[in-house]
Amino acid sequence: MRKLLPFLVATSMALPLVAEAQPGKKSLKQAPKKASSSSAFQGNSRESQLKYQLSNALRAAQSGQYEAAANQLFSLARRPELAAERPQIKYILGTMLMELKLNQTAAFQFVDVIRMNHPKYSKQAIEKLSIVADTLGDDTILNYAISRVDVNDIPPNLKDMIYYRLGEIKLRNREYPKAQQLFNNVGPGSSYYFQALYNKGLSELEANQPQIAVGTYQKMLAARGRAPVTDVNRVEAQLALARALYQKQDWEASIEAYSQIPRDTVMWHDAVFEQSWAMLRAARFRSALSNFQTLHSAYYEDFYMPESLLLRSIVYLYICKYDEMEKVLSLFEKTYGPVRTKIGDFLSSTKDPMMFYAEVEKAYLMKNTDKTATLRLPYIVLKNVLDQGDVKRSMHYLEKLASEKARVDANYAFKASALGQYSLKIIANRSKNTKIAIGDMVKAHLLNMRVELRDLYEQAGFIRYEMINGRKESIKKKIAGKDIGTGQIDENVDRQFYIQNGYQYYPFQGEYWLDEVGNYHYLGKQSCE
Repeated sequence: MRKLLPFLVATSMALPLVAEAQPGKKSLKQAPKKASSSSAFQGNSRESQLKYQLSNALRAAQSGQYEAAANQLFSLARRPELAAERPQIKYILGTMLMELKLNQTAAFQFVDVIRMNHPKYSKQAIEKLSIVADTLGDDTILNYAISRVDVNDIPPNLKDMIYYRLGEIKLRNREYPKAQQLFNNVGPGSSYYFQALYNKGLSELEANQPQIAVGTYQKMLAARGRAPVTDVNRVEAQLALARALYQKQDWEASIEAYSQIPRDTVMWHDAVFEQSWAMLRAARFRSALSNFQTLHSAYYEDFYMPESLLLRSIVYLYICKYDEMEKVLSLFEKTYGPVRTKIGDFLSSTKDPMMFYAEVEKAYLMKNTDKTATLRLPYIVLKNVLDQGDVKRSMHYLEKLASEKARVDANYAFKASALGQYSLKIIANRSKNTKIAIGDMVKAHLLNMRVELRDLYEQAGFIRYEMINGRKESIKKKIAGKDIGTGQIDENVDRQFYIQNGYQYYPFQGEYWLDEVGNYHYLGKQSCE
């Protein structure tokens, strides 16, 4: 900022200043021609005063008086006499607002400058808009800024961010080879490097290149090898590697990769569920059932995971445990039948996007602060919606806007100024539009959940049909005297075996303890002939 402003101040200082009248001279009232000349002089004087004010505003900016400079520049930007200087004024106003951490208001100034197509300041405004959009995390502004970027015009210190954001756009547009190339351009020293590697692997998986994706995630994991085991980038790389191995259909390697996810991370629960699918595909039924004991414990009762119950019933089907199948299918219907009904009723009775947003906002408050809110939809549904990527990003953007509003409200003098009121108006409009957009996202996710539950109920019907057939065959075998004895695996192994190997072994009796979650081992035998 201080390197740019001396040139701008010098430029403004070169503008003609007010030509003050010499002492002793008086105005003469003679001919109409003289009156016209006086009017022209007054116009020139007013223009010179404005340019003098501009010089003062630039000096204030240079000296670090950002608030004073911003207020002056905001006033000057509206003057028609300074139309030629407006791109410069709006650009510097935007940089002042960035210094004041009012990025949303700054973004509007840069957008105005870009639309003016100024040969110098429009390019610089694109660069600044990219920075504030990245800080705010607003997809709309990001897409507007990044789509106008010429990488050749961007300073080296910003190129990694631009490559990363352009890669995101290509990934969303399903242009996977271009996305991979852009993510590959992000340097190892960049703060975007690990996220770029993650998204590069994701684009490779979307392009059905799991073997290449495995190498990408192994590279990411190796780069974080010295980080703590709970390091977010390290855990994300481990989970992504497990998913890539699953897509590659390397079930055993996938199971092992999932087992490396630490229990005290937010991703562990997802890892346990996804590992259960790999165990089913690898025919490791006892291991899968051990996982389900954890997944369906009371500690995870506010998680939306209807698929896990059906998967558990399928595992019981494979080992002919029909009574257990009946219990799980009944639990599925008891839990998700009302959920399905409430989602359908809410979608039928609600049309306004703001109503959808209001419902998810109450759940957001319940999740973070207020536990007393009354909800029309089950909390497990709204919690699942809040965890969706688009909703999460938009809620984060709303938090940024709320922080800016709080910053303006805390400065009473600035709030009372024309620029302060302008900032509050921008923030209010952006907040309203973002809430409407979130409402539309919530509605879309609820529609998807309704379709998903409908499909899962159909699958539950097929599974129940297979259960009935299995029971019928089991009864025939009992009549024929071919019934399988009921026992447990390892039932003859002495408990001392587990103690010697660092374990305590005791039967689960229906009460969950946090330190036991993840340590359950199913010992039942399969009952198939």
